[in-house]
Amino acid sequence: MIVTIDGPAGAGKSSIARQVADRLGFEFLDTGAMYRAVTLGAIRAQIEFSDVDALVAFAGTADLKWKGCRISLNGVDVTEEIRTPTVTGAIRYLADLPDVRRQLTLQQRRIAAGRSIVTEGRDQGTDVFPDADCKIFLTASPHERALRRHQQLADAGRHMAIEDVIAAQDRRDAEDRCRPVGALRPADDAVTLDTDGMSPDEVLDRTLQIIESAVQRDQVKDCS
Repeated sequence: MIVTIDGPAGAGKSSIARQVADRLGFEFLDTGAMYRAVTLGAIRAQIEFSDVDALVAFAGTADLKWKGCRISLNGVDVTEEIRTPTVTGAIRYLADLPDVRRQLTLQQRRIAAGRSIVTEGRDQGTDVFPDADCKIFLTASPHERALRRHQQLADAGRHMAIEDVIAAQDRRDAEDRCRPVGALRPADDAVTLDTDGMSPDEVLDRTLQIIESAVQRDQVKDCS
């Protein structure tokens, strides 16, 4: 069974997806980590971000493996290195390239093949796994998402004015919505879950309810 959880930055997709996977005994796939790993690899290989052909070729040949909450690139664990500000600032150069996204879509499908998996990102239910068993679009108001990101940064010892957090979030939202491939949008058959005013436990419970409803729906189809 494949469960996709899409949504904008700051909606809480990663934490909820991990919790859902743990609760159901599924594996978890952090697609953002895959884009970060390829970005890190391109930086280390000193590939110019203007060299589209080289970036696409690197994305297509990169050996990405995902296990638990760890990701490796060409046999080397890069889980910690991909979270640096340098990678965060450069990821858009690869994520905005349609051919790079196509290469990573193939990688994501390869990793998910034959597994019960919870996967999160921007385009999982639309472009990567259009036939997923359950699709959820997790969202919250821009103000709520900015407050969460601001707190997350503070907890990590990184202090940033809330106005700067909002500005960065607005830029990211615009970029995500305008991508020619992999644009941020809910799938037609996704269930939208607006988490404003909800506690993390309430979001988890509601997400599990949505998945259970999808399982029951599929069981009815199989019996008809």
